[in-house]
Amino acid sequence: MTALSIREVGPRDGLQNEDPVPADAKVRLLDALSGTGVGRIEAVSFVHPKAIPQMADADEVWARAKKNPLVRYSALVPNTKGAQRAVAAGFTEIEVVVSASDTHNRRNVNRSTDESLDDIAGLIDLLHGAGASAEVIIATSFGCPFEGDVDPRRVAGIVDRVVADGADRVAFGDTTGMGTPRRVEDVVGPVRDRHPDLPLLLHFHNTRGTALANILTALRLGVTEFDASIGGLGGCPYAPGATGNVATEEVVHMLEDMGYDTGIDLKALLEAGRLAQEIVGRELPSGVLKAGPRIPL
Repeated sequence: MTALSIREVGPRDGLQNEDPVPADAKVRLLDALSGTGVGRIEAVSFVHPKAIPQMADADEVWARAKKNPLVRYSALVPNTKGAQRAVAAGFTEIEVVVSASDTHNRRNVNRSTDESLDDIAGLIDLLHGAGASAEVIIATSFGCPFEGDVDPRRVAGIVDRVVADGADRVAFGDTTGMGTPRRVEDVVGPVRDRHPDLPLLLHFHNTRGTALANILTALRLGVTEFDASIGGLGGCPYAPGATGNVATEEVVHMLEDMGYDTGIDLKALLEAGRLAQEIVGRELPSGVLKAGPRIPL
């Protein structure tokens, strides 16, 4: 079986887009996901509580969580202060975001893409100096809710810049679910050609129902790392009505049936999905969570 790596982002990217939930519930979900066999989890983000109140208790949640030694945990940071907090909390895998779309970047962090890239260069040095790795997530890689299509050459240019600045990994974010298999080929193909050894991860939203098709396309292009969120938790404020991230259990259900090895226990994952529904107090959009696997476990 071909091995794949799935990073569970529900505790951060998923819950960040929901109404705030208590720290106790966040810890329960994080611990449940840590026991599913998933190899990587995006646990928290260290941001200003006024900017994202849903993550105001990041330090408490992380301190109370049971750290599974078989899981690689990461944190998202927006700036130097966030990076310092993440390092102090013990994280050695840290992510920072920049938008390929200048308009989206200004709406998101009130600065141009180039200005953010200048800051990220310094952040990479800071993280490396602290013994941590730096992953740069390029949001709106497949389209922008304000500008429309984003030129793949612009995305490739950002990759060139952050790789030159020392980024250890790069991720492409489909921020509002504008990706399609064609867009995946247009964006990923040239980057794969220019940086064949660069660790590359893709983050798809299922806003328009194309996430699983996008993952299959990326697999054909040699990508083996993907983000997914338990139950399809999350969404985006710039895509009203969006169904959120692609559901982890839907990705695992499909890939395992195709002969890929995710290392994840689908039964345990579905139990975590039911817990996630209980925590947010509503039915989540995952089809596999609703209908169950094609053959009962």
